[in-house]
Amino acid sequence: MKRILALALLLCLLPLGGLAEYKVTKHSVMAKYNSETLKYTLEEVKMNGTVCYVTKIWMADPARQIKKAISPWHEKLAKAEDLAKKIKGAAIVINGSGYVSPRYPEIPDNYPGTSEDYYYTPLGSLTVVDGEVYRNLPGVPYYGLTLEEDGLHMYVGADNEEVLSHHPIQTWSFYEGCPMALNGKNLVDYTWKFAATRYIRTIIAKLPEENTYVILLGTSSHGLHLLEANEFLEGEYHPEWVYDLDGGPSSALFRRLQGKKTLKLIYGAGQKIVDVMGFVE
Repeated sequence: MKRILALALLLCLLPLGGLAEYKVTKHSVMAKYNSETLKYTLEEVKMNGTVCYVTKIWMADPARQIKKAISPWHEKLAKAEDLAKKIKGAAIVINGSGYVSPRYPEIPDNYPGTSEDYYYTPLGSLTVVDGEVYRNLPGVPYYGLTLEEDGLHMYVGADNEEVLSHHPIQTWSFYEGCPMALNGKNLVDYTWKFAATRYIRTIIAKLPEENTYVILLGTSSHGLHLLEANEFLEGEYHPEWVYDLDGGPSSALFRRLQGKKTLKLIYGAGQKIVDVMGFVE
């Protein structure tokens, strides 16, 4: 058993590449958006038999142009399309945080209280909405994303006070194991069943180009596991970091064409969720 655990740890510390092969057999551009403040390209890619949507997006000012809409705190979840409509002028909207509910009651062992204390709220030891701290669990490290003055950041087991010292505007979080890669190093626990099983996935990555991100959504035709998703993103984009947002039936992708007023659902939105991430002009 010790040898197996040691091997798993070694694999997690290895550079990405060669651990989970991917093969792209289809590639087509579905939509493009090009303004002075926002550009995106939405592509359909068939990878290892799974239809995926890949959105590469650039913004002039991410702190202003990345938005969050959240369901009523501790009261109920909301339809993804209703949350998306709250983000005025959004060009792209995706689902965001994982959450706790009667259907998904699991909370990490180090969270104080019981599952009911967290119903209809996002996972994560820290929750910030429009600069206001909704949750701060002392002594429980933060695994998740923040929106700060210079854009999105990923934290891996950070002290909450350290995160707050950077004055986050928003946060999005899921399981503690959802940070997938950082500076070319794989962070995925290869012994974690959730990571090695094929699911519908919504994954976001920060690219080396300034103010540029890529969103990978793997659909239900076969699903993606986190290992091949890491391999694909590293092989095609060389990201600075990669994070797995909520997926499964919570996945949702909306896009608005340039010059149009309404968002169109591209995939998902089959389940009520807790929050979304939107990109506006």
